Amino acid sequence: MATLLGCASSSSDLPARQLSSLLPADVLLLGEQHDAPAHHQWERQVVELLAVQNRLSALLLEMVDQGHDTRGLPRNAKEAQVKQALQWNDAGWPWADYAPAIMAAVEAGVPVLGANLPRERQRHAMKDLSLDMRLLQPALERQRAAIRDSHCGLLDEAQVAPMTRIQIARDLAMAQAVLKAPRPPGRTVLLLAGAGHVLRPVGIPAHLPDELNTRVLVAAVEGSPIAADLRSPSGSQETDLLWISPRQTDRDHCSELRQRMRLN
Repeated sequence: MATLLGCASSSSDLPARQLSSLLPADVLLLGEQHDAPAHHQWERQVVELLAVQNRLSALLLEMVDQGHDTRGLPRNAKEAQVKQALQWNDAGWPWADYAPAIMAAVEAGVPVLGANLPRERQRHAMKDLSLDMRLLQPALERQRAAIRDSHCGLLDEAQVAPMTRIQIARDLAMAQAVLKAPRPPGRTVLLLAGAGHVLRPVGIPAHLPDELNTRVLVAAVEGSPIAADLRSPSGSQETDLLWISPRQTDRDHCSELRQRMRLN
């Protein structure tokens, strides 16, 4: 699977110039870094481009739990109405980041659907040993390593397997949401999620049928671990298209995590 690199210096025309290489597709999985402004800009542009081409059948979001959606709202619905329909969690996901893409879908008459596994079901997943069998062993070990890395090595080892099961359960739930989403012939279901959720063979694609034409687009920040991984020869098999945005102001996530853990 060839990986193409986008240059953020011309970010305004990235989607129009490169999105066509992924189409037609039954499903487009767009992975982001949640705090990267350029990625949210590209997400809005992808929604608008698919909508204007009459290709977009539904917009699915990791940021919203299953069971919440905008079906029934008019195209001219206000942001407050959309937030209420989605039961939007501003504390976890700043509305200003995602509103442009979401409102573009609503204004185009495209339903916006929650795809994430509700929190009460995530607690159950921690003890569900059958989730360990959902991935091949190398992919399972890679997910466990990603959990360790994302928590900066601060997790007790006993917590790694249960936390990995939550990740797998969320990916499985999002895959199921994709399969349930409306998709008339010739149209595409677009799902927005964190980059780690969309990668082959560890994320959502591992839980989708092979016959579904699923394309993976990842937006990564220059200098980030995921950008380095996806530029490697093995990483080229995990995406269909890679967009790189400029390096952000250095932020010590591990220091912030240590501080939160001390406070808790």
